[in-house]
Amino acid sequence: MFYPIQLFANWLTYDVFIITRETLLAKAVNFFIFDTIKIFILIAVIIFIVSILRSYLPPEKIKLILSRKNKFVGNILASLLGIITPFCTCSAIPLFIGFVQAGVPLGATFSFLIASPMINEVVLILLLGLFGWKIALIYIISGLLISIFSGIIIEKLNVKNLIEPFVFDNSVNGNVDLPNRVMKERIAYAFNYTKKIIKKVWLYILIGIGIGAWIHGYLPTDFLAQYAGSDKWYAVPLAVLIGIPLYSNAAGIIPLVSVLTEKGVSIGTTLAFMMSVTALSLPEFMILKKVMKIKLILIFAGIVGLGIIFTGYLFNFIL
Repeated sequence: MFYPIQLFANWLTYDVFIITRETLLAKAVNFFIFDTIKIFILIAVIIFIVSILRSYLPPEKIKLILSRKNKFVGNILASLLGIITPFCTCSAIPLFIGFVQAGVPLGATFSFLIASPMINEVVLILLLGLFGWKIALIYIISGLLISIFSGIIIEKLNVKNLIEPFVFDNSVNGNVDLPNRVMKERIAYAFNYTKKIIKKVWLYILIGIGIGAWIHGYLPTDFLAQYAGSDKWYAVPLAVLIGIPLYSNAAGIIPLVSVLTEKGVSIGTTLAFMMSVTALSLPEFMILKKVMKIKLILIFAGIVGLGIIFTGYLFNFIL
């Protein structure tokens, strides 16, 4: 499917830019051109499709659905909804307050907040295109399990006293009138949303691909594997610790994940790194601090972090 893009990248690199084949610069430039075009095509298509689906599930409808389910079903459903309703960090507070006030169980609320950034539709389609369906499926399953069980554990800990009191004020009635859009309006919404997202992420993508292209062309093969291979016991937790402060758009991380894996870093370590960047970010913690105490943030980060580390070790063992 991407063969014409590769031909174009080859033509641009060798015939237009006249860069000598098999040189380090040629490898880096060719990789940058090919991955840039491929990733932008994948992102545009998948965001448009997911936006159509998302138009049927506005936040008000999500709150209504989750507030009617029992605790454990709510955790599972919240995590599944998180896949097709990815919200950014800036949405953390209104989502958290809205879910709690709508009567959604606290565990299900956390399951949604974990799954929504972790199981990102852009990341999913890029993993599918770069690594194949097996790795993409592993990404979905591991993200779902982490979000589901993290929510269940947080619910069991009974941490309502660690949430700021104002969050529980003005609980809303479950009856919310939802707009009934025709398909033409949904397509227009999806088209506009796709443009909005691409405008927001294009720079992150180019930076990520640029760094990945440099690693691809200039870093010696197996160099990173010496320090982050599956035989290094510290590789996975170190990747998670490095990923937390590296707040980035998820789309900008995938090119790095692709190249790191190509250079010999184990898939479990790279997936753990990616998940920590998308699900455990310092900006999100700073925002959530406005609605919950630091102790709850540490509990949340600890449970999710341990889940990511366990997943990284597991996939390093089985893959």
